[in-house]
Amino acid sequence: MKSRQRKYLRGLAHKLKPVVYVGQKGITAALASAIHEALDTHELIKVKFVEFKEKDQKAAITAQIAADSGAILAGLIGHTAIFYRPHRDPEQRRIQLPD
Repeated sequence: MKSRQRKYLRGLAHKLKPVVYVGQKGITAALASAIHEALDTHELIKVKFVEFKEKDQKAAITAQIAADSGAILAGLIGHTAIFYRPHRDPEQRRIQLPD
């Protein structure tokens, strides 16, 4: 994904509220399921880190979330990560990325 596209997604995500919160247990099966469901519904989501404040911890968790869900990390700003995964059905996609 190009940096211009990531910037576009971060701009779209600015007005969004976090839909998934990562607590002290980290990534659990329930958390992974919630992320999959949110990405299927919204395509672009924010994930907020409640317990993990270290940059290295957040980077490791965001990488694992991206790998497990097939999503793209559009940005990590403070304690909030922005993930994007286009809908499986091209006709149901809401977000059209710029070229």
